[in-house]
Amino acid sequence: MVTEQAYQELKNKLHYYNYRYYVLDDPVVPDAEYDRLMRELEDIEREHPGLRSADSPAQRVGAAPAAHFDKFNHNPRMLSLANAMSIDELGSFDARCRRMLDNAAAIEYAVEPKLDGLAVSLQYSGGILQAGATRGDGDTGETITANLKTIRSIPLRIMPDATGYCPDRLIVRGEVIMLRNDFRQLNRERIETELPPFANPRNAAAGSVRQLDPRITAQRRLDAVFYAAHLPEEAMFATHTQCIERLGRWGFKVNEVERCPSIEDAIAACRRIEERRDALPYDIDGAVIKVNDLRLQARLGVLPRSPRWAIALKFKPRQEITVVKNVHVQVGRTGALTPVAELEPVCVGGVEVKRATLHNQDEITRKDIRIGDTVIVQRAGDVIPEIVRVLDERRSGREQSFTMPSHCPACGSAISLSKDAAVARCTNSSCPAVIRESIRHFASREAMNIEGLGSKLVSRLVESGRVTSVADLYDLAADDWRAFDRMGEKSAANISAALERSKKAGLERLLFGLGIRSIGRQGAAVLAAHFQGFEKMRTASREEFMDVHTIGPEAAENLRAFFDDPRNLEIILRLQKAGLSVQPAQIHTDCRLGGKTFVLTGVLHSASRETAAEMIRQRGGRIASSVSKKTDYVVAGENAGSKLNKAKELGIPILKEAEFLDLIS
Repeated sequence: MVTEQAYQELKNKLHYYNYRYYVLDDPVVPDAEYDRLMRELEDIEREHPGLRSADSPAQRVGAAPAAHFDKFNHNPRMLSLANAMSIDELGSFDARCRRMLDNAAAIEYAVEPKLDGLAVSLQYSGGILQAGATRGDGDTGETITANLKTIRSIPLRIMPDATGYCPDRLIVRGEVIMLRNDFRQLNRERIETELPPFANPRNAAAGSVRQLDPRITAQRRLDAVFYAAHLPEEAMFATHTQCIERLGRWGFKVNEVERCPSIEDAIAACRRIEERRDALPYDIDGAVIKVNDLRLQARLGVLPRSPRWAIALKFKPRQEITVVKNVHVQVGRTGALTPVAELEPVCVGGVEVKRATLHNQDEITRKDIRIGDTVIVQRAGDVIPEIVRVLDERRSGREQSFTMPSHCPACGSAISLSKDAAVARCTNSSCPAVIRESIRHFASREAMNIEGLGSKLVSRLVESGRVTSVADLYDLAADDWRAFDRMGEKSAANISAALERSKKAGLERLLFGLGIRSIGRQGAAVLAAHFQGFEKMRTASREEFMDVHTIGPEAAENLRAFFDDPRNLEIILRLQKAGLSVQPAQIHTDCRLGGKTFVLTGVLHSASRETAAEMIRQRGGRIASSVSKKTDYVVAGENAGSKLNKAKELGIPILKEAEFLDLIS
């Protein structure tokens, strides 16, 4: 029989592990141990529902979808910040504050980065998170408590500080953000599944938090940073920096704040923040300057929309001007038609940009983009080129409007529109462009990794009529490959060998390679681990798919549609007959690197980066794309760049190639 005390102790342990991992970036137990304890807590709550409490770590994910968001009344009001567009305006701000404070000689300021996210407010009572809401108009927001509970860096319960003090009532204000690396990964997954990528991390965070289904929010890698608190008057702080320090002690993730004795020092701090803008793991669009003394803040007061004691210095956006030369339509592996703008080449943030996705006809119409237009472009989230807006005043009258075609540009078949008319698709399952892109995806490094099967060869295969599905690849013998134009003896042998190797790739890679809509690499991995084969997936209901961690309603619908299509079942059967493994990849018992996180950078001579990553995974380690405090080792090959520098700054152990090979051998 589980006692309430044992249940509370287990909750406390998991709260602490969450805090160390998600707030301090300093985990104290391996992931496997955390997962084991979480399962233990879930089992207890399932068997003893009377013990379940609102602050349980097991209650972060899985709430039922909401039909709509309830209104939330903010008290005190959530204010915006006045903007300063230049350093001169900061001087005017300081002069105004000193004048209102009886011509004070100097004011101490607090300076911090201005996060580019979604403003939220959390309400705690008895130390437990009771409600969370968006800012809305400042007076009234939307209640999104269930969604905010899925964000691991938001404490469900306030941690007592070193003195044991924990406020009974507390309101905290902050920003929900998405780290740049997580944003890139999310967009890679969306592009893989032919969903439109998010324009920037802020849009991704805002769209994720306001999902009616908290399970979708839980799938998105969100973070939260806090910058203000409201307490009963008797417990208030003396300064803003003291407030931030105390929030950190109570378990909240907070920004770095610099105390500045004068406006000149505050301006210098703003410049330092802008200089290290690229080194930060999240997007910022400026710096915030606040009067540090809370009593002086009270004397300065507030305007209807913003406080008089704070101002935001906005940094210059990274944008350039270019011309739309043409618009063409790409056909993806699921038949989705995507308009792409061809641009006069322009350098944006150090990268030459020649193309920008226009997503769909709605986007083109909304921005009124025409061929020949002069436009402002930016690299959304510093990754994906996008057209921000058209410079109407530069139009000559010779610009041409663009309308999405009514028939597929690759095969001439009719186009169907999605329910919301956002996505146009070719209706011909035998469309050569669809077949070509499907095979390219199947052969890619992230999927079946069929070396030598590049874009040009895939196009020749499809044009020849010999390959109309991925299953046809395994019907071709070495002699068949040699018969293709410009295919030498060695190339034919290499392709045949690569196809043979791919048969052992395992269920995870095969699932991903089949290109099921909404199923990226991560979704394929969890499906393979859950179902252990195709048999159960063939008959699984939409609800059974949604029971799988990270699989939401849209992905479940697409999975069910995929397995309902006899053509897909025939391809799977043919792949099985060809000898492809449809079981999960072999689980390795070598755990010498268990729980360790590696980052690979530079050129390795003994193996490709992908092979090195697989070696690490086979020994229980994890691969990360960026260096952080949670990184255990950086493996540095030749010409290693910024990741190596970051590792040196953080004091992360750096392994040369020979040292890495010694470690894994």
